[in-house]
Amino acid sequence: MYAITHRSLKLGLRIALVVALAFAGLLQSSNVERAAAAAPNNKIIVGYWHNFDNGSTNIRLRDISPDFDVIQVAFAEPIGGPSSGNMAFAPYNATVAEFQSDIDYLQSQGKKVLISIGGANGTIELSTAQAKQTFVTTMKNLVDAYGFDGIDIDLEGSSLSLNGGDTNFRSPTTPKIVNLIAAIQEILGSYNSDFLLTMAPETAYVQGGYIAYGGPWGAYLPVIYALRNDLDYLHVQHYNSGSMTGLDGRSYSQGTADFQVAMAEMLLAGFPIGGNPNNLFPALREDQVLIGLPASPQAAGGGYTTPANVHKALDYLIKGQSYGGTYVLRHAAGYPGLKGLMTWSINWDKYTNFGFSGPHRTYLNQFNGPADLIPPSVPGNLHSTGTTSGSVSLAWDASTDNVGVTGYIVTYDSTNVNVTGTNATINGLAPSTSYTFTVKARDAAGNVSNASIPITVTTDAPPVDPIKPTAPTNLIVTSTTASEIGLSWTASTDNVGVTGYTITYGSSSVSVTGTSATISGLAANTTYTFTVTARDAAGNVSDGTSIQATTATAGTPAWAPNTSYKVNDLVVYQGKTYYCIQAHTSLSGWEPSNVPALWGLQ
Repeated sequence: MYAITHRSLKLGLRIALVVALAFAGLLQSSNVERAAAAAPNNKIIVGYWHNFDNGSTNIRLRDISPDFDVIQVAFAEPIGGPSSGNMAFAPYNATVAEFQSDIDYLQSQGKKVLISIGGANGTIELSTAQAKQTFVTTMKNLVDAYGFDGIDIDLEGSSLSLNGGDTNFRSPTTPKIVNLIAAIQEILGSYNSDFLLTMAPETAYVQGGYIAYGGPWGAYLPVIYALRNDLDYLHVQHYNSGSMTGLDGRSYSQGTADFQVAMAEMLLAGFPIGGNPNNLFPALREDQVLIGLPASPQAAGGGYTTPANVHKALDYLIKGQSYGGTYVLRHAAGYPGLKGLMTWSINWDKYTNFGFSGPHRTYLNQFNGPADLIPPSVPGNLHSTGTTSGSVSLAWDASTDNVGVTGYIVTYDSTNVNVTGTNATINGLAPSTSYTFTVKARDAAGNVSNASIPITVTTDAPPVDPIKPTAPTNLIVTSTTASEIGLSWTASTDNVGVTGYTITYGSSSVSVTGTSATISGLAANTTYTFTVTARDAAGNVSDGTSIQATTATAGTPAWAPNTSYKVNDLVVYQGKTYYCIQAHTSLSGWEPSNVPALWGLQ
C-alpha cells in the first residue's frame, strides 16, 4: 500500500491482523465470536495511517478525518531480519505516551485502531517454530502496550509464497504459511471476541489463484481459508495490479468500474482454483468483503478510480443496478451486505483535502440506518442429539431478533465454533471426557445474546481399534540450512482418525500434529535419514516413509529475491544446493529450480 514516493510498489500480501507495538525483543476458532460489525456504521471505510513521512501529509493519529471507521497503523516490522519474527513498532511523530493517548481518543469516538504488520520493507517469513513463537510473543507485547483493537497483516514480496508441490489451499505445506496461520490463531486466542482480524492482499495473491496456483499466485488463499471464521474484513487492493481476469474469463483494467465489480464478485461468489471447476475456493460472507482503493492518483502506481466510477460499481454490487458495463454479475440482485471500502491512505486522503473519505462517506451513509443495539433472544432447549468417542452433536431452538439472527456461537472450554443453523457437531474431542456447552445468537449488527443454559455431555469411551493408519506419502524436503531441514508430506488416513506424526532421525525423534516439520539443531554438511510415521488415538503406528537430506555447508545462504549473485555463488533452495551459472540480480519467480539457465544443481 505504499505510495511510490516512499517505497517500491510490488505485488504484496496484506492480512489485517490487529496487534500492538513493542520494544524489540476447516478450524474450530477460539474467537469466532468476533463482532460482524466492527464499527457503528453498517457500511464502513477502513484507512491506513502510515508511520512515516512520504511527502503526503504529516498528520497526528488523533487528527484524521472522522469519516474513517477502522484505522490501520502501518506498520509493525521485524528487526533482526525477515526470519527473526521479532516485531517492533515506534511512532514517528509522537511519543509513546502521546500515541497511546491518540489511540484512546479514537476509541472513545467509536473507532477501531489496528496494528498492521509488514509493509514493503517489512518482509516476514515465519519458516521455523522459533520464528513463529517470537512473532506471537512480540506481537502480543505490541498489542498490549498500545491497546490496539486487532491486527492487520500487510505481508509483501516473499512473505507469502507457495513452495513447489504445495497445491491444496485447504491443507498447505509451505512452512512459513503453516506457521503464520498457527501464529495468528494463537494471537487471536489470547484476546476477547471483539479483537479484530483483517487482511489486505493484492489481487495476484487472491484472485490471481483463478488463473494459476503457485509461487505468489493465490498464496493468500490458504491463510484466508484457514482463518475464514475469524476474519472480520478482507479488503483486497484493487490497484498496482494491471489487468486481471474475472469469472467471465475476460480481462479487466484496473481503475474501472468493471474491475471493481469483477474482482469483488470473485470473493462474494467463490471461484475455481487454476480454472479447475472441481477445486472451488468458497465464497466469503458479504460482510467480510471490502474493496481496497488508492485515496488519490499519487497514492499508488496505478488503479486510482474516480468516486463516480466507484459509486457506479457499488450501485451494481450492492443494489443490483447495472451501469451497462461489460462485466455482468453472476448474482443479478447484487450483494447488499458488502461492507464498504478501504484506502491507502489516510495521509493521502488528507493531502487531497479528503477527496476520498468525503464523497465515499456521503455515498455509503445512504445504507446506514439507525444503529441496531438490540441483541437476539437467548437460544433455548440446548440438548445433545448424539455422541461418539471424539464428537458431540447438539441442537437448540432458534433465537429471535428485531432485524434477524445471522448465526450462533457454540462455546465449550475456551473454544468457540461459529455456525449458521440450529445444530452443530463438535469434533476433535477426547474420549470419555465431559464437556460443558453453551450457545449464543448473533445478528448482523454484531449484537450477541446472553448464553443459553449450559449442558454437560460426556463423550463415548474409545472403541477398540486394531487398525493402524496408512503410511505418510509424498515426503519431501522443503528447506535446508546448515542446522535445519524442513519436511512436509501428504496426510495419512485412518479408520478412526490420525492424531499425529513422529519424525525419527538417528536416535532422536520429533512429534507433530500437522503434515510439516522443521528439524533443528543439526550438524552442517551432514546427511540424515528421516522417517515419518503416523499414529492414531488407539496408539497404532503406521509403516514409515523415509527420505535422506543433507544440511548445507556452514555459511551457505538461502536463495533470496532481489539479491545480486555472481558466477559460482552457492545458495540453498528447497533443501538443495545450487551454484550460479550466470551473474544476475534475482527476482521472485527466478527460484533456482525454475531457471536452469541461471542455476545448476550441485
